[in-house]
Amino acid sequence: MSWGYSKEDGPATWAKNFPAAGGPRQSPVDIVPASAVFDQGLANKPLTINYSAEDDLQLENPGLSFKANISRDDVISGGPLDSTKYKLVQFHFHWGKGDKEGSEHTVNGAMYPSELHLVHYNADKYASFGEAVTESDGLAVLGVFIKVGSKDHAGFKTLSDNVEKVKCKGNKCGTGSGFNPASLLPGNTTNYWTYEGSLTTPPCCESVRWIVFQDVIEISAQQIDSLRNLCCDECGKERIPANYRPPLPLGKRELRASFRL
Repeated sequence: MSWGYSKEDGPATWAKNFPAAGGPRQSPVDIVPASAVFDQGLANKPLTINYSAEDDLQLENPGLSFKANISRDDVISGGPLDSTKYKLVQFHFHWGKGDKEGSEHTVNGAMYPSELHLVHYNADKYASFGEAVTESDGLAVLGVFIKVGSKDHAGFKTLSDNVEKVKCKGNKCGTGSGFNPASLLPGNTTNYWTYEGSLTTPPCCESVRWIVFQDVIEISAQQIDSLRNLCCDECGKERIPANYRPPLPLGKRELRASFRL
């Protein structure tokens, strides 16, 4: 079943073909820092991120995003994940047409120009991402807000230097160089918000423990334009539209914070 971001097939229509999209545990959400509950337990057991360098990072244009596939046994644990190890399988980006829109999560209703998602599955309990994706404790995603500044981001440079190779839908390429996903993380990974949510694209499975960092990373205007120039067709004529899902109600879920305001 096809889906997209237009009026005809966009987020408001997804629940028709993907029932989970109408569920009570959907993502993204609007993060209201003043309403988040400080959890001392999160502060007591810090989030541990063990990433290593890919020898030849593999990039892909799936048609509605920009994605990098991970082959290493990179894992995260701690924080809301306790001792369970979640293995990184891919990371991808969401963005808007201009700098006033693009992120999926918002903070006090405000959007960032882009958002990075690093997607992991519960490797202690499930044999693969495919097995984990429909399970309530199957996935963990790190969310990183991205703002636009005057300088290139050193970690993002490997991506922006190679993005033209995957300009069209279906294109794949290797970067031919080492790349550590940790280079895309903010300087402070201690402060974050966490809640139980879902994938933000169909089938919108309600299987994600979200960890959204308070600190942001900054890329240049040229670097974000490299994302905006990607195409959603095989001919390279039609650009990927603003590919973010608007926030959904938090409802009865609890938004916890690892830090005090």
